[in-house]
Amino acid sequence: MESCPDALLVLAEDGTIRMVNAAAERMFGYPRGELAGLDHRMLLAEGFRNGFQRMFFTLRREADSTAAADAETAVASAAAHVPMEVYGLRRDGTEFQAEVACSLVVTDAGPHSGAAGGTDADAGADADARTAGMIVAIRDTSHRAETDDGLREAMSLLSATLESTADGILVVSSEGEIAGVNSQFVTMWGIPRELLATRDDGAVMDFVLDQLKDPAQFIEKVVALYADPAAESHDVLEFRDGRTFERYSRPQKVADHVVGRVWSFRDVTAAKVAQDRIARAMADLAEQSAQLKALAFRDGLTGLSNRQQFNDSLASALAGPCGTAVDVLLLDLDDFKEVNDILGHHAGDQMLIEVGRRLRTCVRPNDVVARLGGDEFVVLLVGSLDPEAVAARIVDSLRVPVWIDGTMLRPSLSLGLASISEDAVDASELLRRADVAMYAAKAAGKNRYMRFRPEMMKALVDRNDLEAGLRLAVDNGQIAVHYQPIVSADRGTVVKVEALARWVRDGALVSPKDFIPAAERSGLIVEIGTEVLLRGCTELKPWLDEDASRSLAVNVSGVQLQHGDFAELVLAVAESCGVDARQLVVEVTESVFFDDDCHVIRQLMNLRTAGVRVALDDFGTGFSSLGRLQGLPVDTLKIDQSFVSMIRTGAEQLPILNAMIGMAHGLGLTVTAEGVETSAQAEYLMELRCDSLQGFLFSGPQPESGLQQGLEQAARAIAALRGDRVTGHR
Repeated sequence: MESCPDALLVLAEDGTIRMVNAAAERMFGYPRGELAGLDHRMLLAEGFRNGFQRMFFTLRREADSTAAADAETAVASAAAHVPMEVYGLRRDGTEFQAEVACSLVVTDAGPHSGAAGGTDADAGADADARTAGMIVAIRDTSHRAETDDGLREAMSLLSATLESTADGILVVSSEGEIAGVNSQFVTMWGIPRELLATRDDGAVMDFVLDQLKDPAQFIEKVVALYADPAAESHDVLEFRDGRTFERYSRPQKVADHVVGRVWSFRDVTAAKVAQDRIARAMADLAEQSAQLKALAFRDGLTGLSNRQQFNDSLASALAGPCGTAVDVLLLDLDDFKEVNDILGHHAGDQMLIEVGRRLRTCVRPNDVVARLGGDEFVVLLVGSLDPEAVAARIVDSLRVPVWIDGTMLRPSLSLGLASISEDAVDASELLRRADVAMYAAKAAGKNRYMRFRPEMMKALVDRNDLEAGLRLAVDNGQIAVHYQPIVSADRGTVVKVEALARWVRDGALVSPKDFIPAAERSGLIVEIGTEVLLRGCTELKPWLDEDASRSLAVNVSGVQLQHGDFAELVLAVAESCGVDARQLVVEVTESVFFDDDCHVIRQLMNLRTAGVRVALDDFGTGFSSLGRLQGLPVDTLKIDQSFVSMIRTGAEQLPILNAMIGMAHGLGLTVTAEGVETSAQAEYLMELRCDSLQGFLFSGPQPESGLQQGLEQAARAIAALRGDRVTGHR
């Protein structure tokens, strides 16, 4: 070894350097003491470092196959392999071209070697155990003119490329032997280096297959590809531990000849997990979308169709074949607010759910029943032969009592029916007509249905026109105030004046019976009432100042009383005008007491505490009883003119009037009779000790400019009556 001009290295099985000669020291620039025990690959340039290892296992397989025939040889050398071209790496970092030849180093196996009676099989076993390493002869060929730097660069680039890719690469020969792998392949599959170093392809394959969920499918694919060498493949491998690899395979060719197959493996576990999450998210979104779509067309409380679904269904019905009957039944519950106010919103919800259930039982399965919002429902009938029968059935179904939380309720509804016709084919127009008919049903007494008629639309137009005109009149200060005197039967003089709102429109007086309800519906009554009070206090202040017993009466609507600051407003207006609150009388109708509204009662009590008196107007036309009066904050009872009109000659026996006046006096109330138009009526009431009289016999309502004349006329009329009573004439 020492005299050989070539560098000689003795390598162990794992590739470490055991021994070098002097030529190796000179060639690589290392003292042999530094090289011993190091990896031989440090002496090779990048791209050539795995060649010796592959050569070692090739030589060993060749030696194993022949060693059995020469078991008696203590030291033997396998036939030298064909030299290969490599690039060496010196200690100073320079590279040089070299030629390498390799041979196995075989040692004596021990006492079994050449033992008497040994069999050929024993010799084979011993030969397998005697392989100790490999001797490598390296010859510097950098002096050769044919040095191919391109080959070195190509090999280096190929090696660097294979090692830098994120895919695991496996190259297999046409015979099925592993020709090469990159580091990523080993890492991805977790193959131990020592297993790979054995070059036992079968063991490596078993290690790989043991990790897969479906090894048979893997083998089947491999067999199929080797049966068709030119075929390419792309599939997915599922691992038992949950990982997922994509597998690509394509033939390896030299010219047009297939010499092997390249397999590449890509770990797509993270991508698959992300895809699975996305797929689950998309599935969840699809489910949520379906739920939202259902919710978008369903009423959340009753489960009925909602407004959008109804509109779509109506549009579809109207776009259907010409001549198809289309009917819309619009309804809402009468006085539904009372259910919420008295029993709470939970009871109201239960009522709506029950109404929805009953509506569904009154129609065919394919008919659309929708809740438009609040207590408003609508039914769409397509191809119905008798929509009025359906409407009647719905009204009857709601007359059956409903038990909610132990309380029996009797729901009531108003229903409007509109049908498609030659002049009504638009969806919005059809629904509008049903709404008009429903309003007509409500105005006609509720708890009924009415079919749309053209005159209903005219009434609606007139109503809207009235409200629009009233709005304009209020904004422009066109509401006038007239005054009607009220005379005292005992004193024989005018002691009170009632302020009344009047509206002259286009030169004609609009009846208070028309515009006052319109004002209450629109809320304008609050502004009108405030204006009447303000002008009354301002214009009558001189008259009130003349006698502290005189007073001004104003009518007050229930709508006004619902405002929380009504009492404060009345007192503030009186104070700003310099009018004593004790000279004010507010007149309310019985209807404000129907619901035992504590807020209304409190407002009136606050006014009475401040000195304002309260009169109950139009008594007898509502549902109050005389006995109930003692619990109400009332000072005066005003008998409605319908009772006064029963007096014609004065000779009638009218116990109801006697009872009213007598009971009121018994409760400490004063009594005023309205609508007194004849002397007979006035004298009859005076005989019953009625405290005050009001009517055209004395004076009709007068504008502020004619008030003095009205007061004088009233004084003369009452004086005449008192004179007749004194002389005994009727």
